[in-house]
Amino acid sequence: MIEDNVVQRVLAVALRTGGDFAEVFAEDKRLSSGHLDDGRVEELTSGLDRGAGIRVVRGDTTGFAHTADLSETGLRGAAEAAAAAARAGGGGVHEVALQPRADRQAHPIAEYPADVPKARKVELLQRADAAARAEGSSIRQVSASYADSRRRILVANSDGLHTADDQVRTRFMVQCVAAGDTGMQTGLEAPGRTIGFELFAEVDVDEVARTAPSGKLPVVLKAGAGGVLFHEACGHGLEADLVNRDASVFRGRVGERVASPLVTLVDDGTYGREWGTYAIDDEGHVAQRNTLIENGVLTDYMWDFLRARKEGRASSGNGRRQTYQHLPMVRMTNTYVLDGADDPEEIIRQTPYGIYCVALGGGSVNTATGDFVFGMTEAYLIENGEVTDPVRAANLIGNGPDVLQAVDAVGNDFLTWTGTCGKDGQSVPVSAGQPTLRVASMTVGGTAA
Repeated sequence: MIEDNVVQRVLAVALRTGGDFAEVFAEDKRLSSGHLDDGRVEELTSGLDRGAGIRVVRGDTTGFAHTADLSETGLRGAAEAAAAAARAGGGGVHEVALQPRADRQAHPIAEYPADVPKARKVELLQRADAAARAEGSSIRQVSASYADSRRRILVANSDGLHTADDQVRTRFMVQCVAAGDTGMQTGLEAPGRTIGFELFAEVDVDEVARTAPSGKLPVVLKAGAGGVLFHEACGHGLEADLVNRDASVFRGRVGERVASPLVTLVDDGTYGREWGTYAIDDEGHVAQRNTLIENGVLTDYMWDFLRARKEGRASSGNGRRQTYQHLPMVRMTNTYVLDGADDPEEIIRQTPYGIYCVALGGGSVNTATGDFVFGMTEAYLIENGEVTDPVRAANLIGNGPDVLQAVDAVGNDFLTWTGTCGKDGQSVPVSAGQPTLRVASMTVGGTAA
């Protein structure tokens, strides 16, 4: 992407005006997607975005500039602009001794999506449409989407770090609308992994398409379904930038019990081939498995490089940015609750009355207080230990720390949820997950169908 000697000279330019730290982040991202709606392929798109962002830090001031021009001239111009924003003087020559470049990849790719003909991708969309409609006349609308991306990054900084990553992601989504006795219902499945086109050797698009919609209470969250809740209501509050801004309910609570002893919460950028997996973060630091809550006790927060540097500690590998045009910040990767020992079916049988939540939709969270509201897109009553009638237009209302404390059963059937996390105007791929678990008491708003 950029020759090593050019990177070295650009870092020297960035430091020349007296910066304490300089960084070059270069990115080459290629993507393609397709969308089918009601039997017709509506669009097939592809795109390319490449450029570099240069960050210069002097004291508590950060200067940042980005450019789509990856020539040495373009990079030097961006470096001078970033240095001017952070600067105050100094001058002189600053040599940067870069380490040999460490190229990484989370795992081997069997089949790069860019090498797959568009016709094969279109055939997947058509298969999904046919499989969904074969489920019966109640299916009124089917939409299917395919997307892949390849993101190559290079990170080098004035501490000598010099590394690169090659991130390949593939995803498939099917959404169905069905009409029944309870009105219109929507079902959505969207599997995705940090792998290539070999995703479809593991994911059967026909099965994905057949997943059609069909006061205070105990709530049983189906495996995977509650991942978004723990991500939003708990995970964001454990990001060090929000903690430092006093915008987290978990501020100053390291070492305290903040959850049920049954709960261990992990953020893991190395986990399998999940959506938030990578070899290095967007500041060049190796992805890590970070235990945030262990057996109910808060053990640590997530850290990017600059905030960790101020605290005299190492980054946790959570410095991420949407593109080269953005500054990195603390972000989650794959955030999940570890398996417990309970049989998922037994958890339901031991719930006399409550809610069984199969899928959560959108919601809102106040990280300073932990309060949240989430809509349930698929949920059922539990009566006498059995799942019975569907519940419509229902919300889960609660508080993140309270929910963590109220977990009284954790299953052994861990699953993940694939999604995109938005924060301060930036979006990055993430996953979240949990086994089937029960929250002893949560406010539920909704009506039985």
